[in-house]
Amino acid sequence: MSKRDYYEILGVDRSATEADLKSAFRKLAMQHHPDKNPGNSEAEAKFKELNEAYQILSDGQKRAAYDRFGHNAFEQNGGGGGFNGDFGSSMADIFEDLFGGMGGRSQRRSDGRERGSDLRYNLEIALEDAFNGKTETLTIPTAVTCEPCSGTGAKPGTKAKACPTCGGQGRVRASQGFFSIERTCPKCQGRGEIIQDPCASCRGAGRVTTDRTLSVNIPPGVEDGTRIRLSGEGEGGLRGGPSGDLYIFLSIKSHRYFQRDGADLYCRVPISMVTAALGGELRVPMMDGEMKSVSVPEGTQSGKQIKLRGKGMPVLRSRDHGDLYIQVSVETPQKLTPRQKELLKEFETESSKDTQPESAGFFNKMKEFFAGGPE
Repeated sequence: MSKRDYYEILGVDRSATEADLKSAFRKLAMQHHPDKNPGNSEAEAKFKELNEAYQILSDGQKRAAYDRFGHNAFEQNGGGGGFNGDFGSSMADIFEDLFGGMGGRSQRRSDGRERGSDLRYNLEIALEDAFNGKTETLTIPTAVTCEPCSGTGAKPGTKAKACPTCGGQGRVRASQGFFSIERTCPKCQGRGEIIQDPCASCRGAGRVTTDRTLSVNIPPGVEDGTRIRLSGEGEGGLRGGPSGDLYIFLSIKSHRYFQRDGADLYCRVPISMVTAALGGELRVPMMDGEMKSVSVPEGTQSGKQIKLRGKGMPVLRSRDHGDLYIQVSVETPQKLTPRQKELLKEFETESSKDTQPESAGFFNKMKEFFAGGPE
């Protein structure tokens, strides 16, 4: 007698998603479960058929093999799809729905120890700190291992005892019709132990909340969004479990004078019209606190950038540095005296294409454009 198509058994299309398969199986399994149909051999056979179909189609690799080769994919080795009364982890969530959590898998370790949670700390630093590096002292409220009981949760001098319900295994078996299901022990919640005399400091949790002071080394060259991981400095574990990690996320404050782009720095420096025209020297502060003389060429235009190689930010985990770009901004004079205005008018009258080539060229091109001349 040939087997029925697994998709047909579950009443779904071959394009059915994992959620579709789960929903179809849950509905039919509850309908044909032997406990709801005592003495009904037909329902029992149907239930076995449903489980066989779901075990194959809920497993990605087995489903791919079935889609390609059909039932022949499982006949040579005895079949991964035959129902044998032992349900794998892929079935756990289904039986949790059917039997109120009896098929659920506990995420606790078998000895009841639990790893502490990872913690996040947001730290804002100045651009100077990112340039030079620094050691920052942090005070973080977190859960740490209880010292009086060393994290066991039991009163000092006492010990936890094996759970009488599960015999220290943390799991118990329950019969459901013709098969049995293993579930988390309801007495000890999967720990396998019962604390009869809990520690007065932590009340049996094995950890307490306190403020902890840490020193964090911030290396030169860190960027906005850099993450620093401190292993084992997170929340303490339950009942002696390992601690989580602490992640420090850095953000860098805006600077008054410098703007950062990767490892390069930019600084806008205003200069007088006279310095721009005749040239001169500027004294510009560096990020390292020193002052450096920068030569301004004669005839410098507003917006010109002067590059200082190697004067930018340090590159993280490297001896290299970025560059510093001085962007010149020519300042227009204000509140001129009558004599100054007279001199400027005289200069404007005597100026030529040689002294102001950019503006002269621009207006000549504009005239040609409106006259219909060459573009």
